[in-house]
Order: sequence, then structure tokens, then C-alpha cells
Amino acid sequence: MHPVVLLQDALVGALRADAVLAPLIGQGVFDAPPKGRKPPYVVLARHDLIQRDADLVPGHEHRLLLHCWSDQPSRRAAVEIAEGVVAVALALSVPGLVVSSVEHVRTDTVIDSKTGWARAAVSLRVMSEVEAAT
Repeated sequence: MHPVVLLQDALVGALRADAVLAPLIGQGVFDAPPKGRKPPYVVLARHDLIQRDADLVPGHEHRLLLHCWSDQPSRRAAVEIAEGVVAVALALSVPGLVVSSVEHVRTDTVIDSKTGWARAAVSLRVMSEVEAAT
């Protein structure tokens, strides 16, 4: 399976199962903002992959951008979701990949003037290698 799919499936599953995030977003983790659904939720807005092969195994640099939406005009509410997302990502285990590092690069916040919803955009950098066959 492709490294993007492996990492994203593991991340979505971990976000949906997290005890801290569940009361904040429920099962609300999506690839695109869902039509007709109000926040709170998390959207995997981007997932870029750069090949970083090691000597013996294929390696990857994943760059992810997750949008953490709150239905309140409150940066605090959006950042609370973002903090949960970062905590889950930092502890991520991915079947089929060896995750050598996870870095929280930055978090940007904005309150949408049209809807009044707050958003925290979380940028992550994940280094991985294909798990060796046993």
C-alpha cells in the first residue's frame, strides 16, 4: 500500500479513537470539509510526500496540513482541538511503516469573518521508512 495511504489511515484512526479528541470532534475527521455539516471537525487538507530513500529501504518525508475547525469564534476552542491532534500525531504508530520522527512545525489560527468559526491549521512533518519484511 502507498505510504500516504498507510500514514493517513493510521492517523485518522488514531484521531477518531483518542479519548481527549472524542468529546471535541466525535468521529469528525475528513479529507475535505463535509457539505452541510457544521464544525467541530478536523480536515486533512494536504498530505505531500517527498522521497527520502535510505541506503537499503525506501524513505519518505510526509508534510501534512490539518485544519481544526471550531463552531465558536474562539481561537481557544480551535487550539484545544489542534493540541489534541498534535499529541496524537506525536505518538503515532503506522502499520507497514517505521516512523522515525514526527515534528510539529507550526500552528496558525484564524477566525472566519463570514461564518464566525475559528480554525487552527496544524503543519506536521513525519519521516518514515517502509517496514522491512519479516
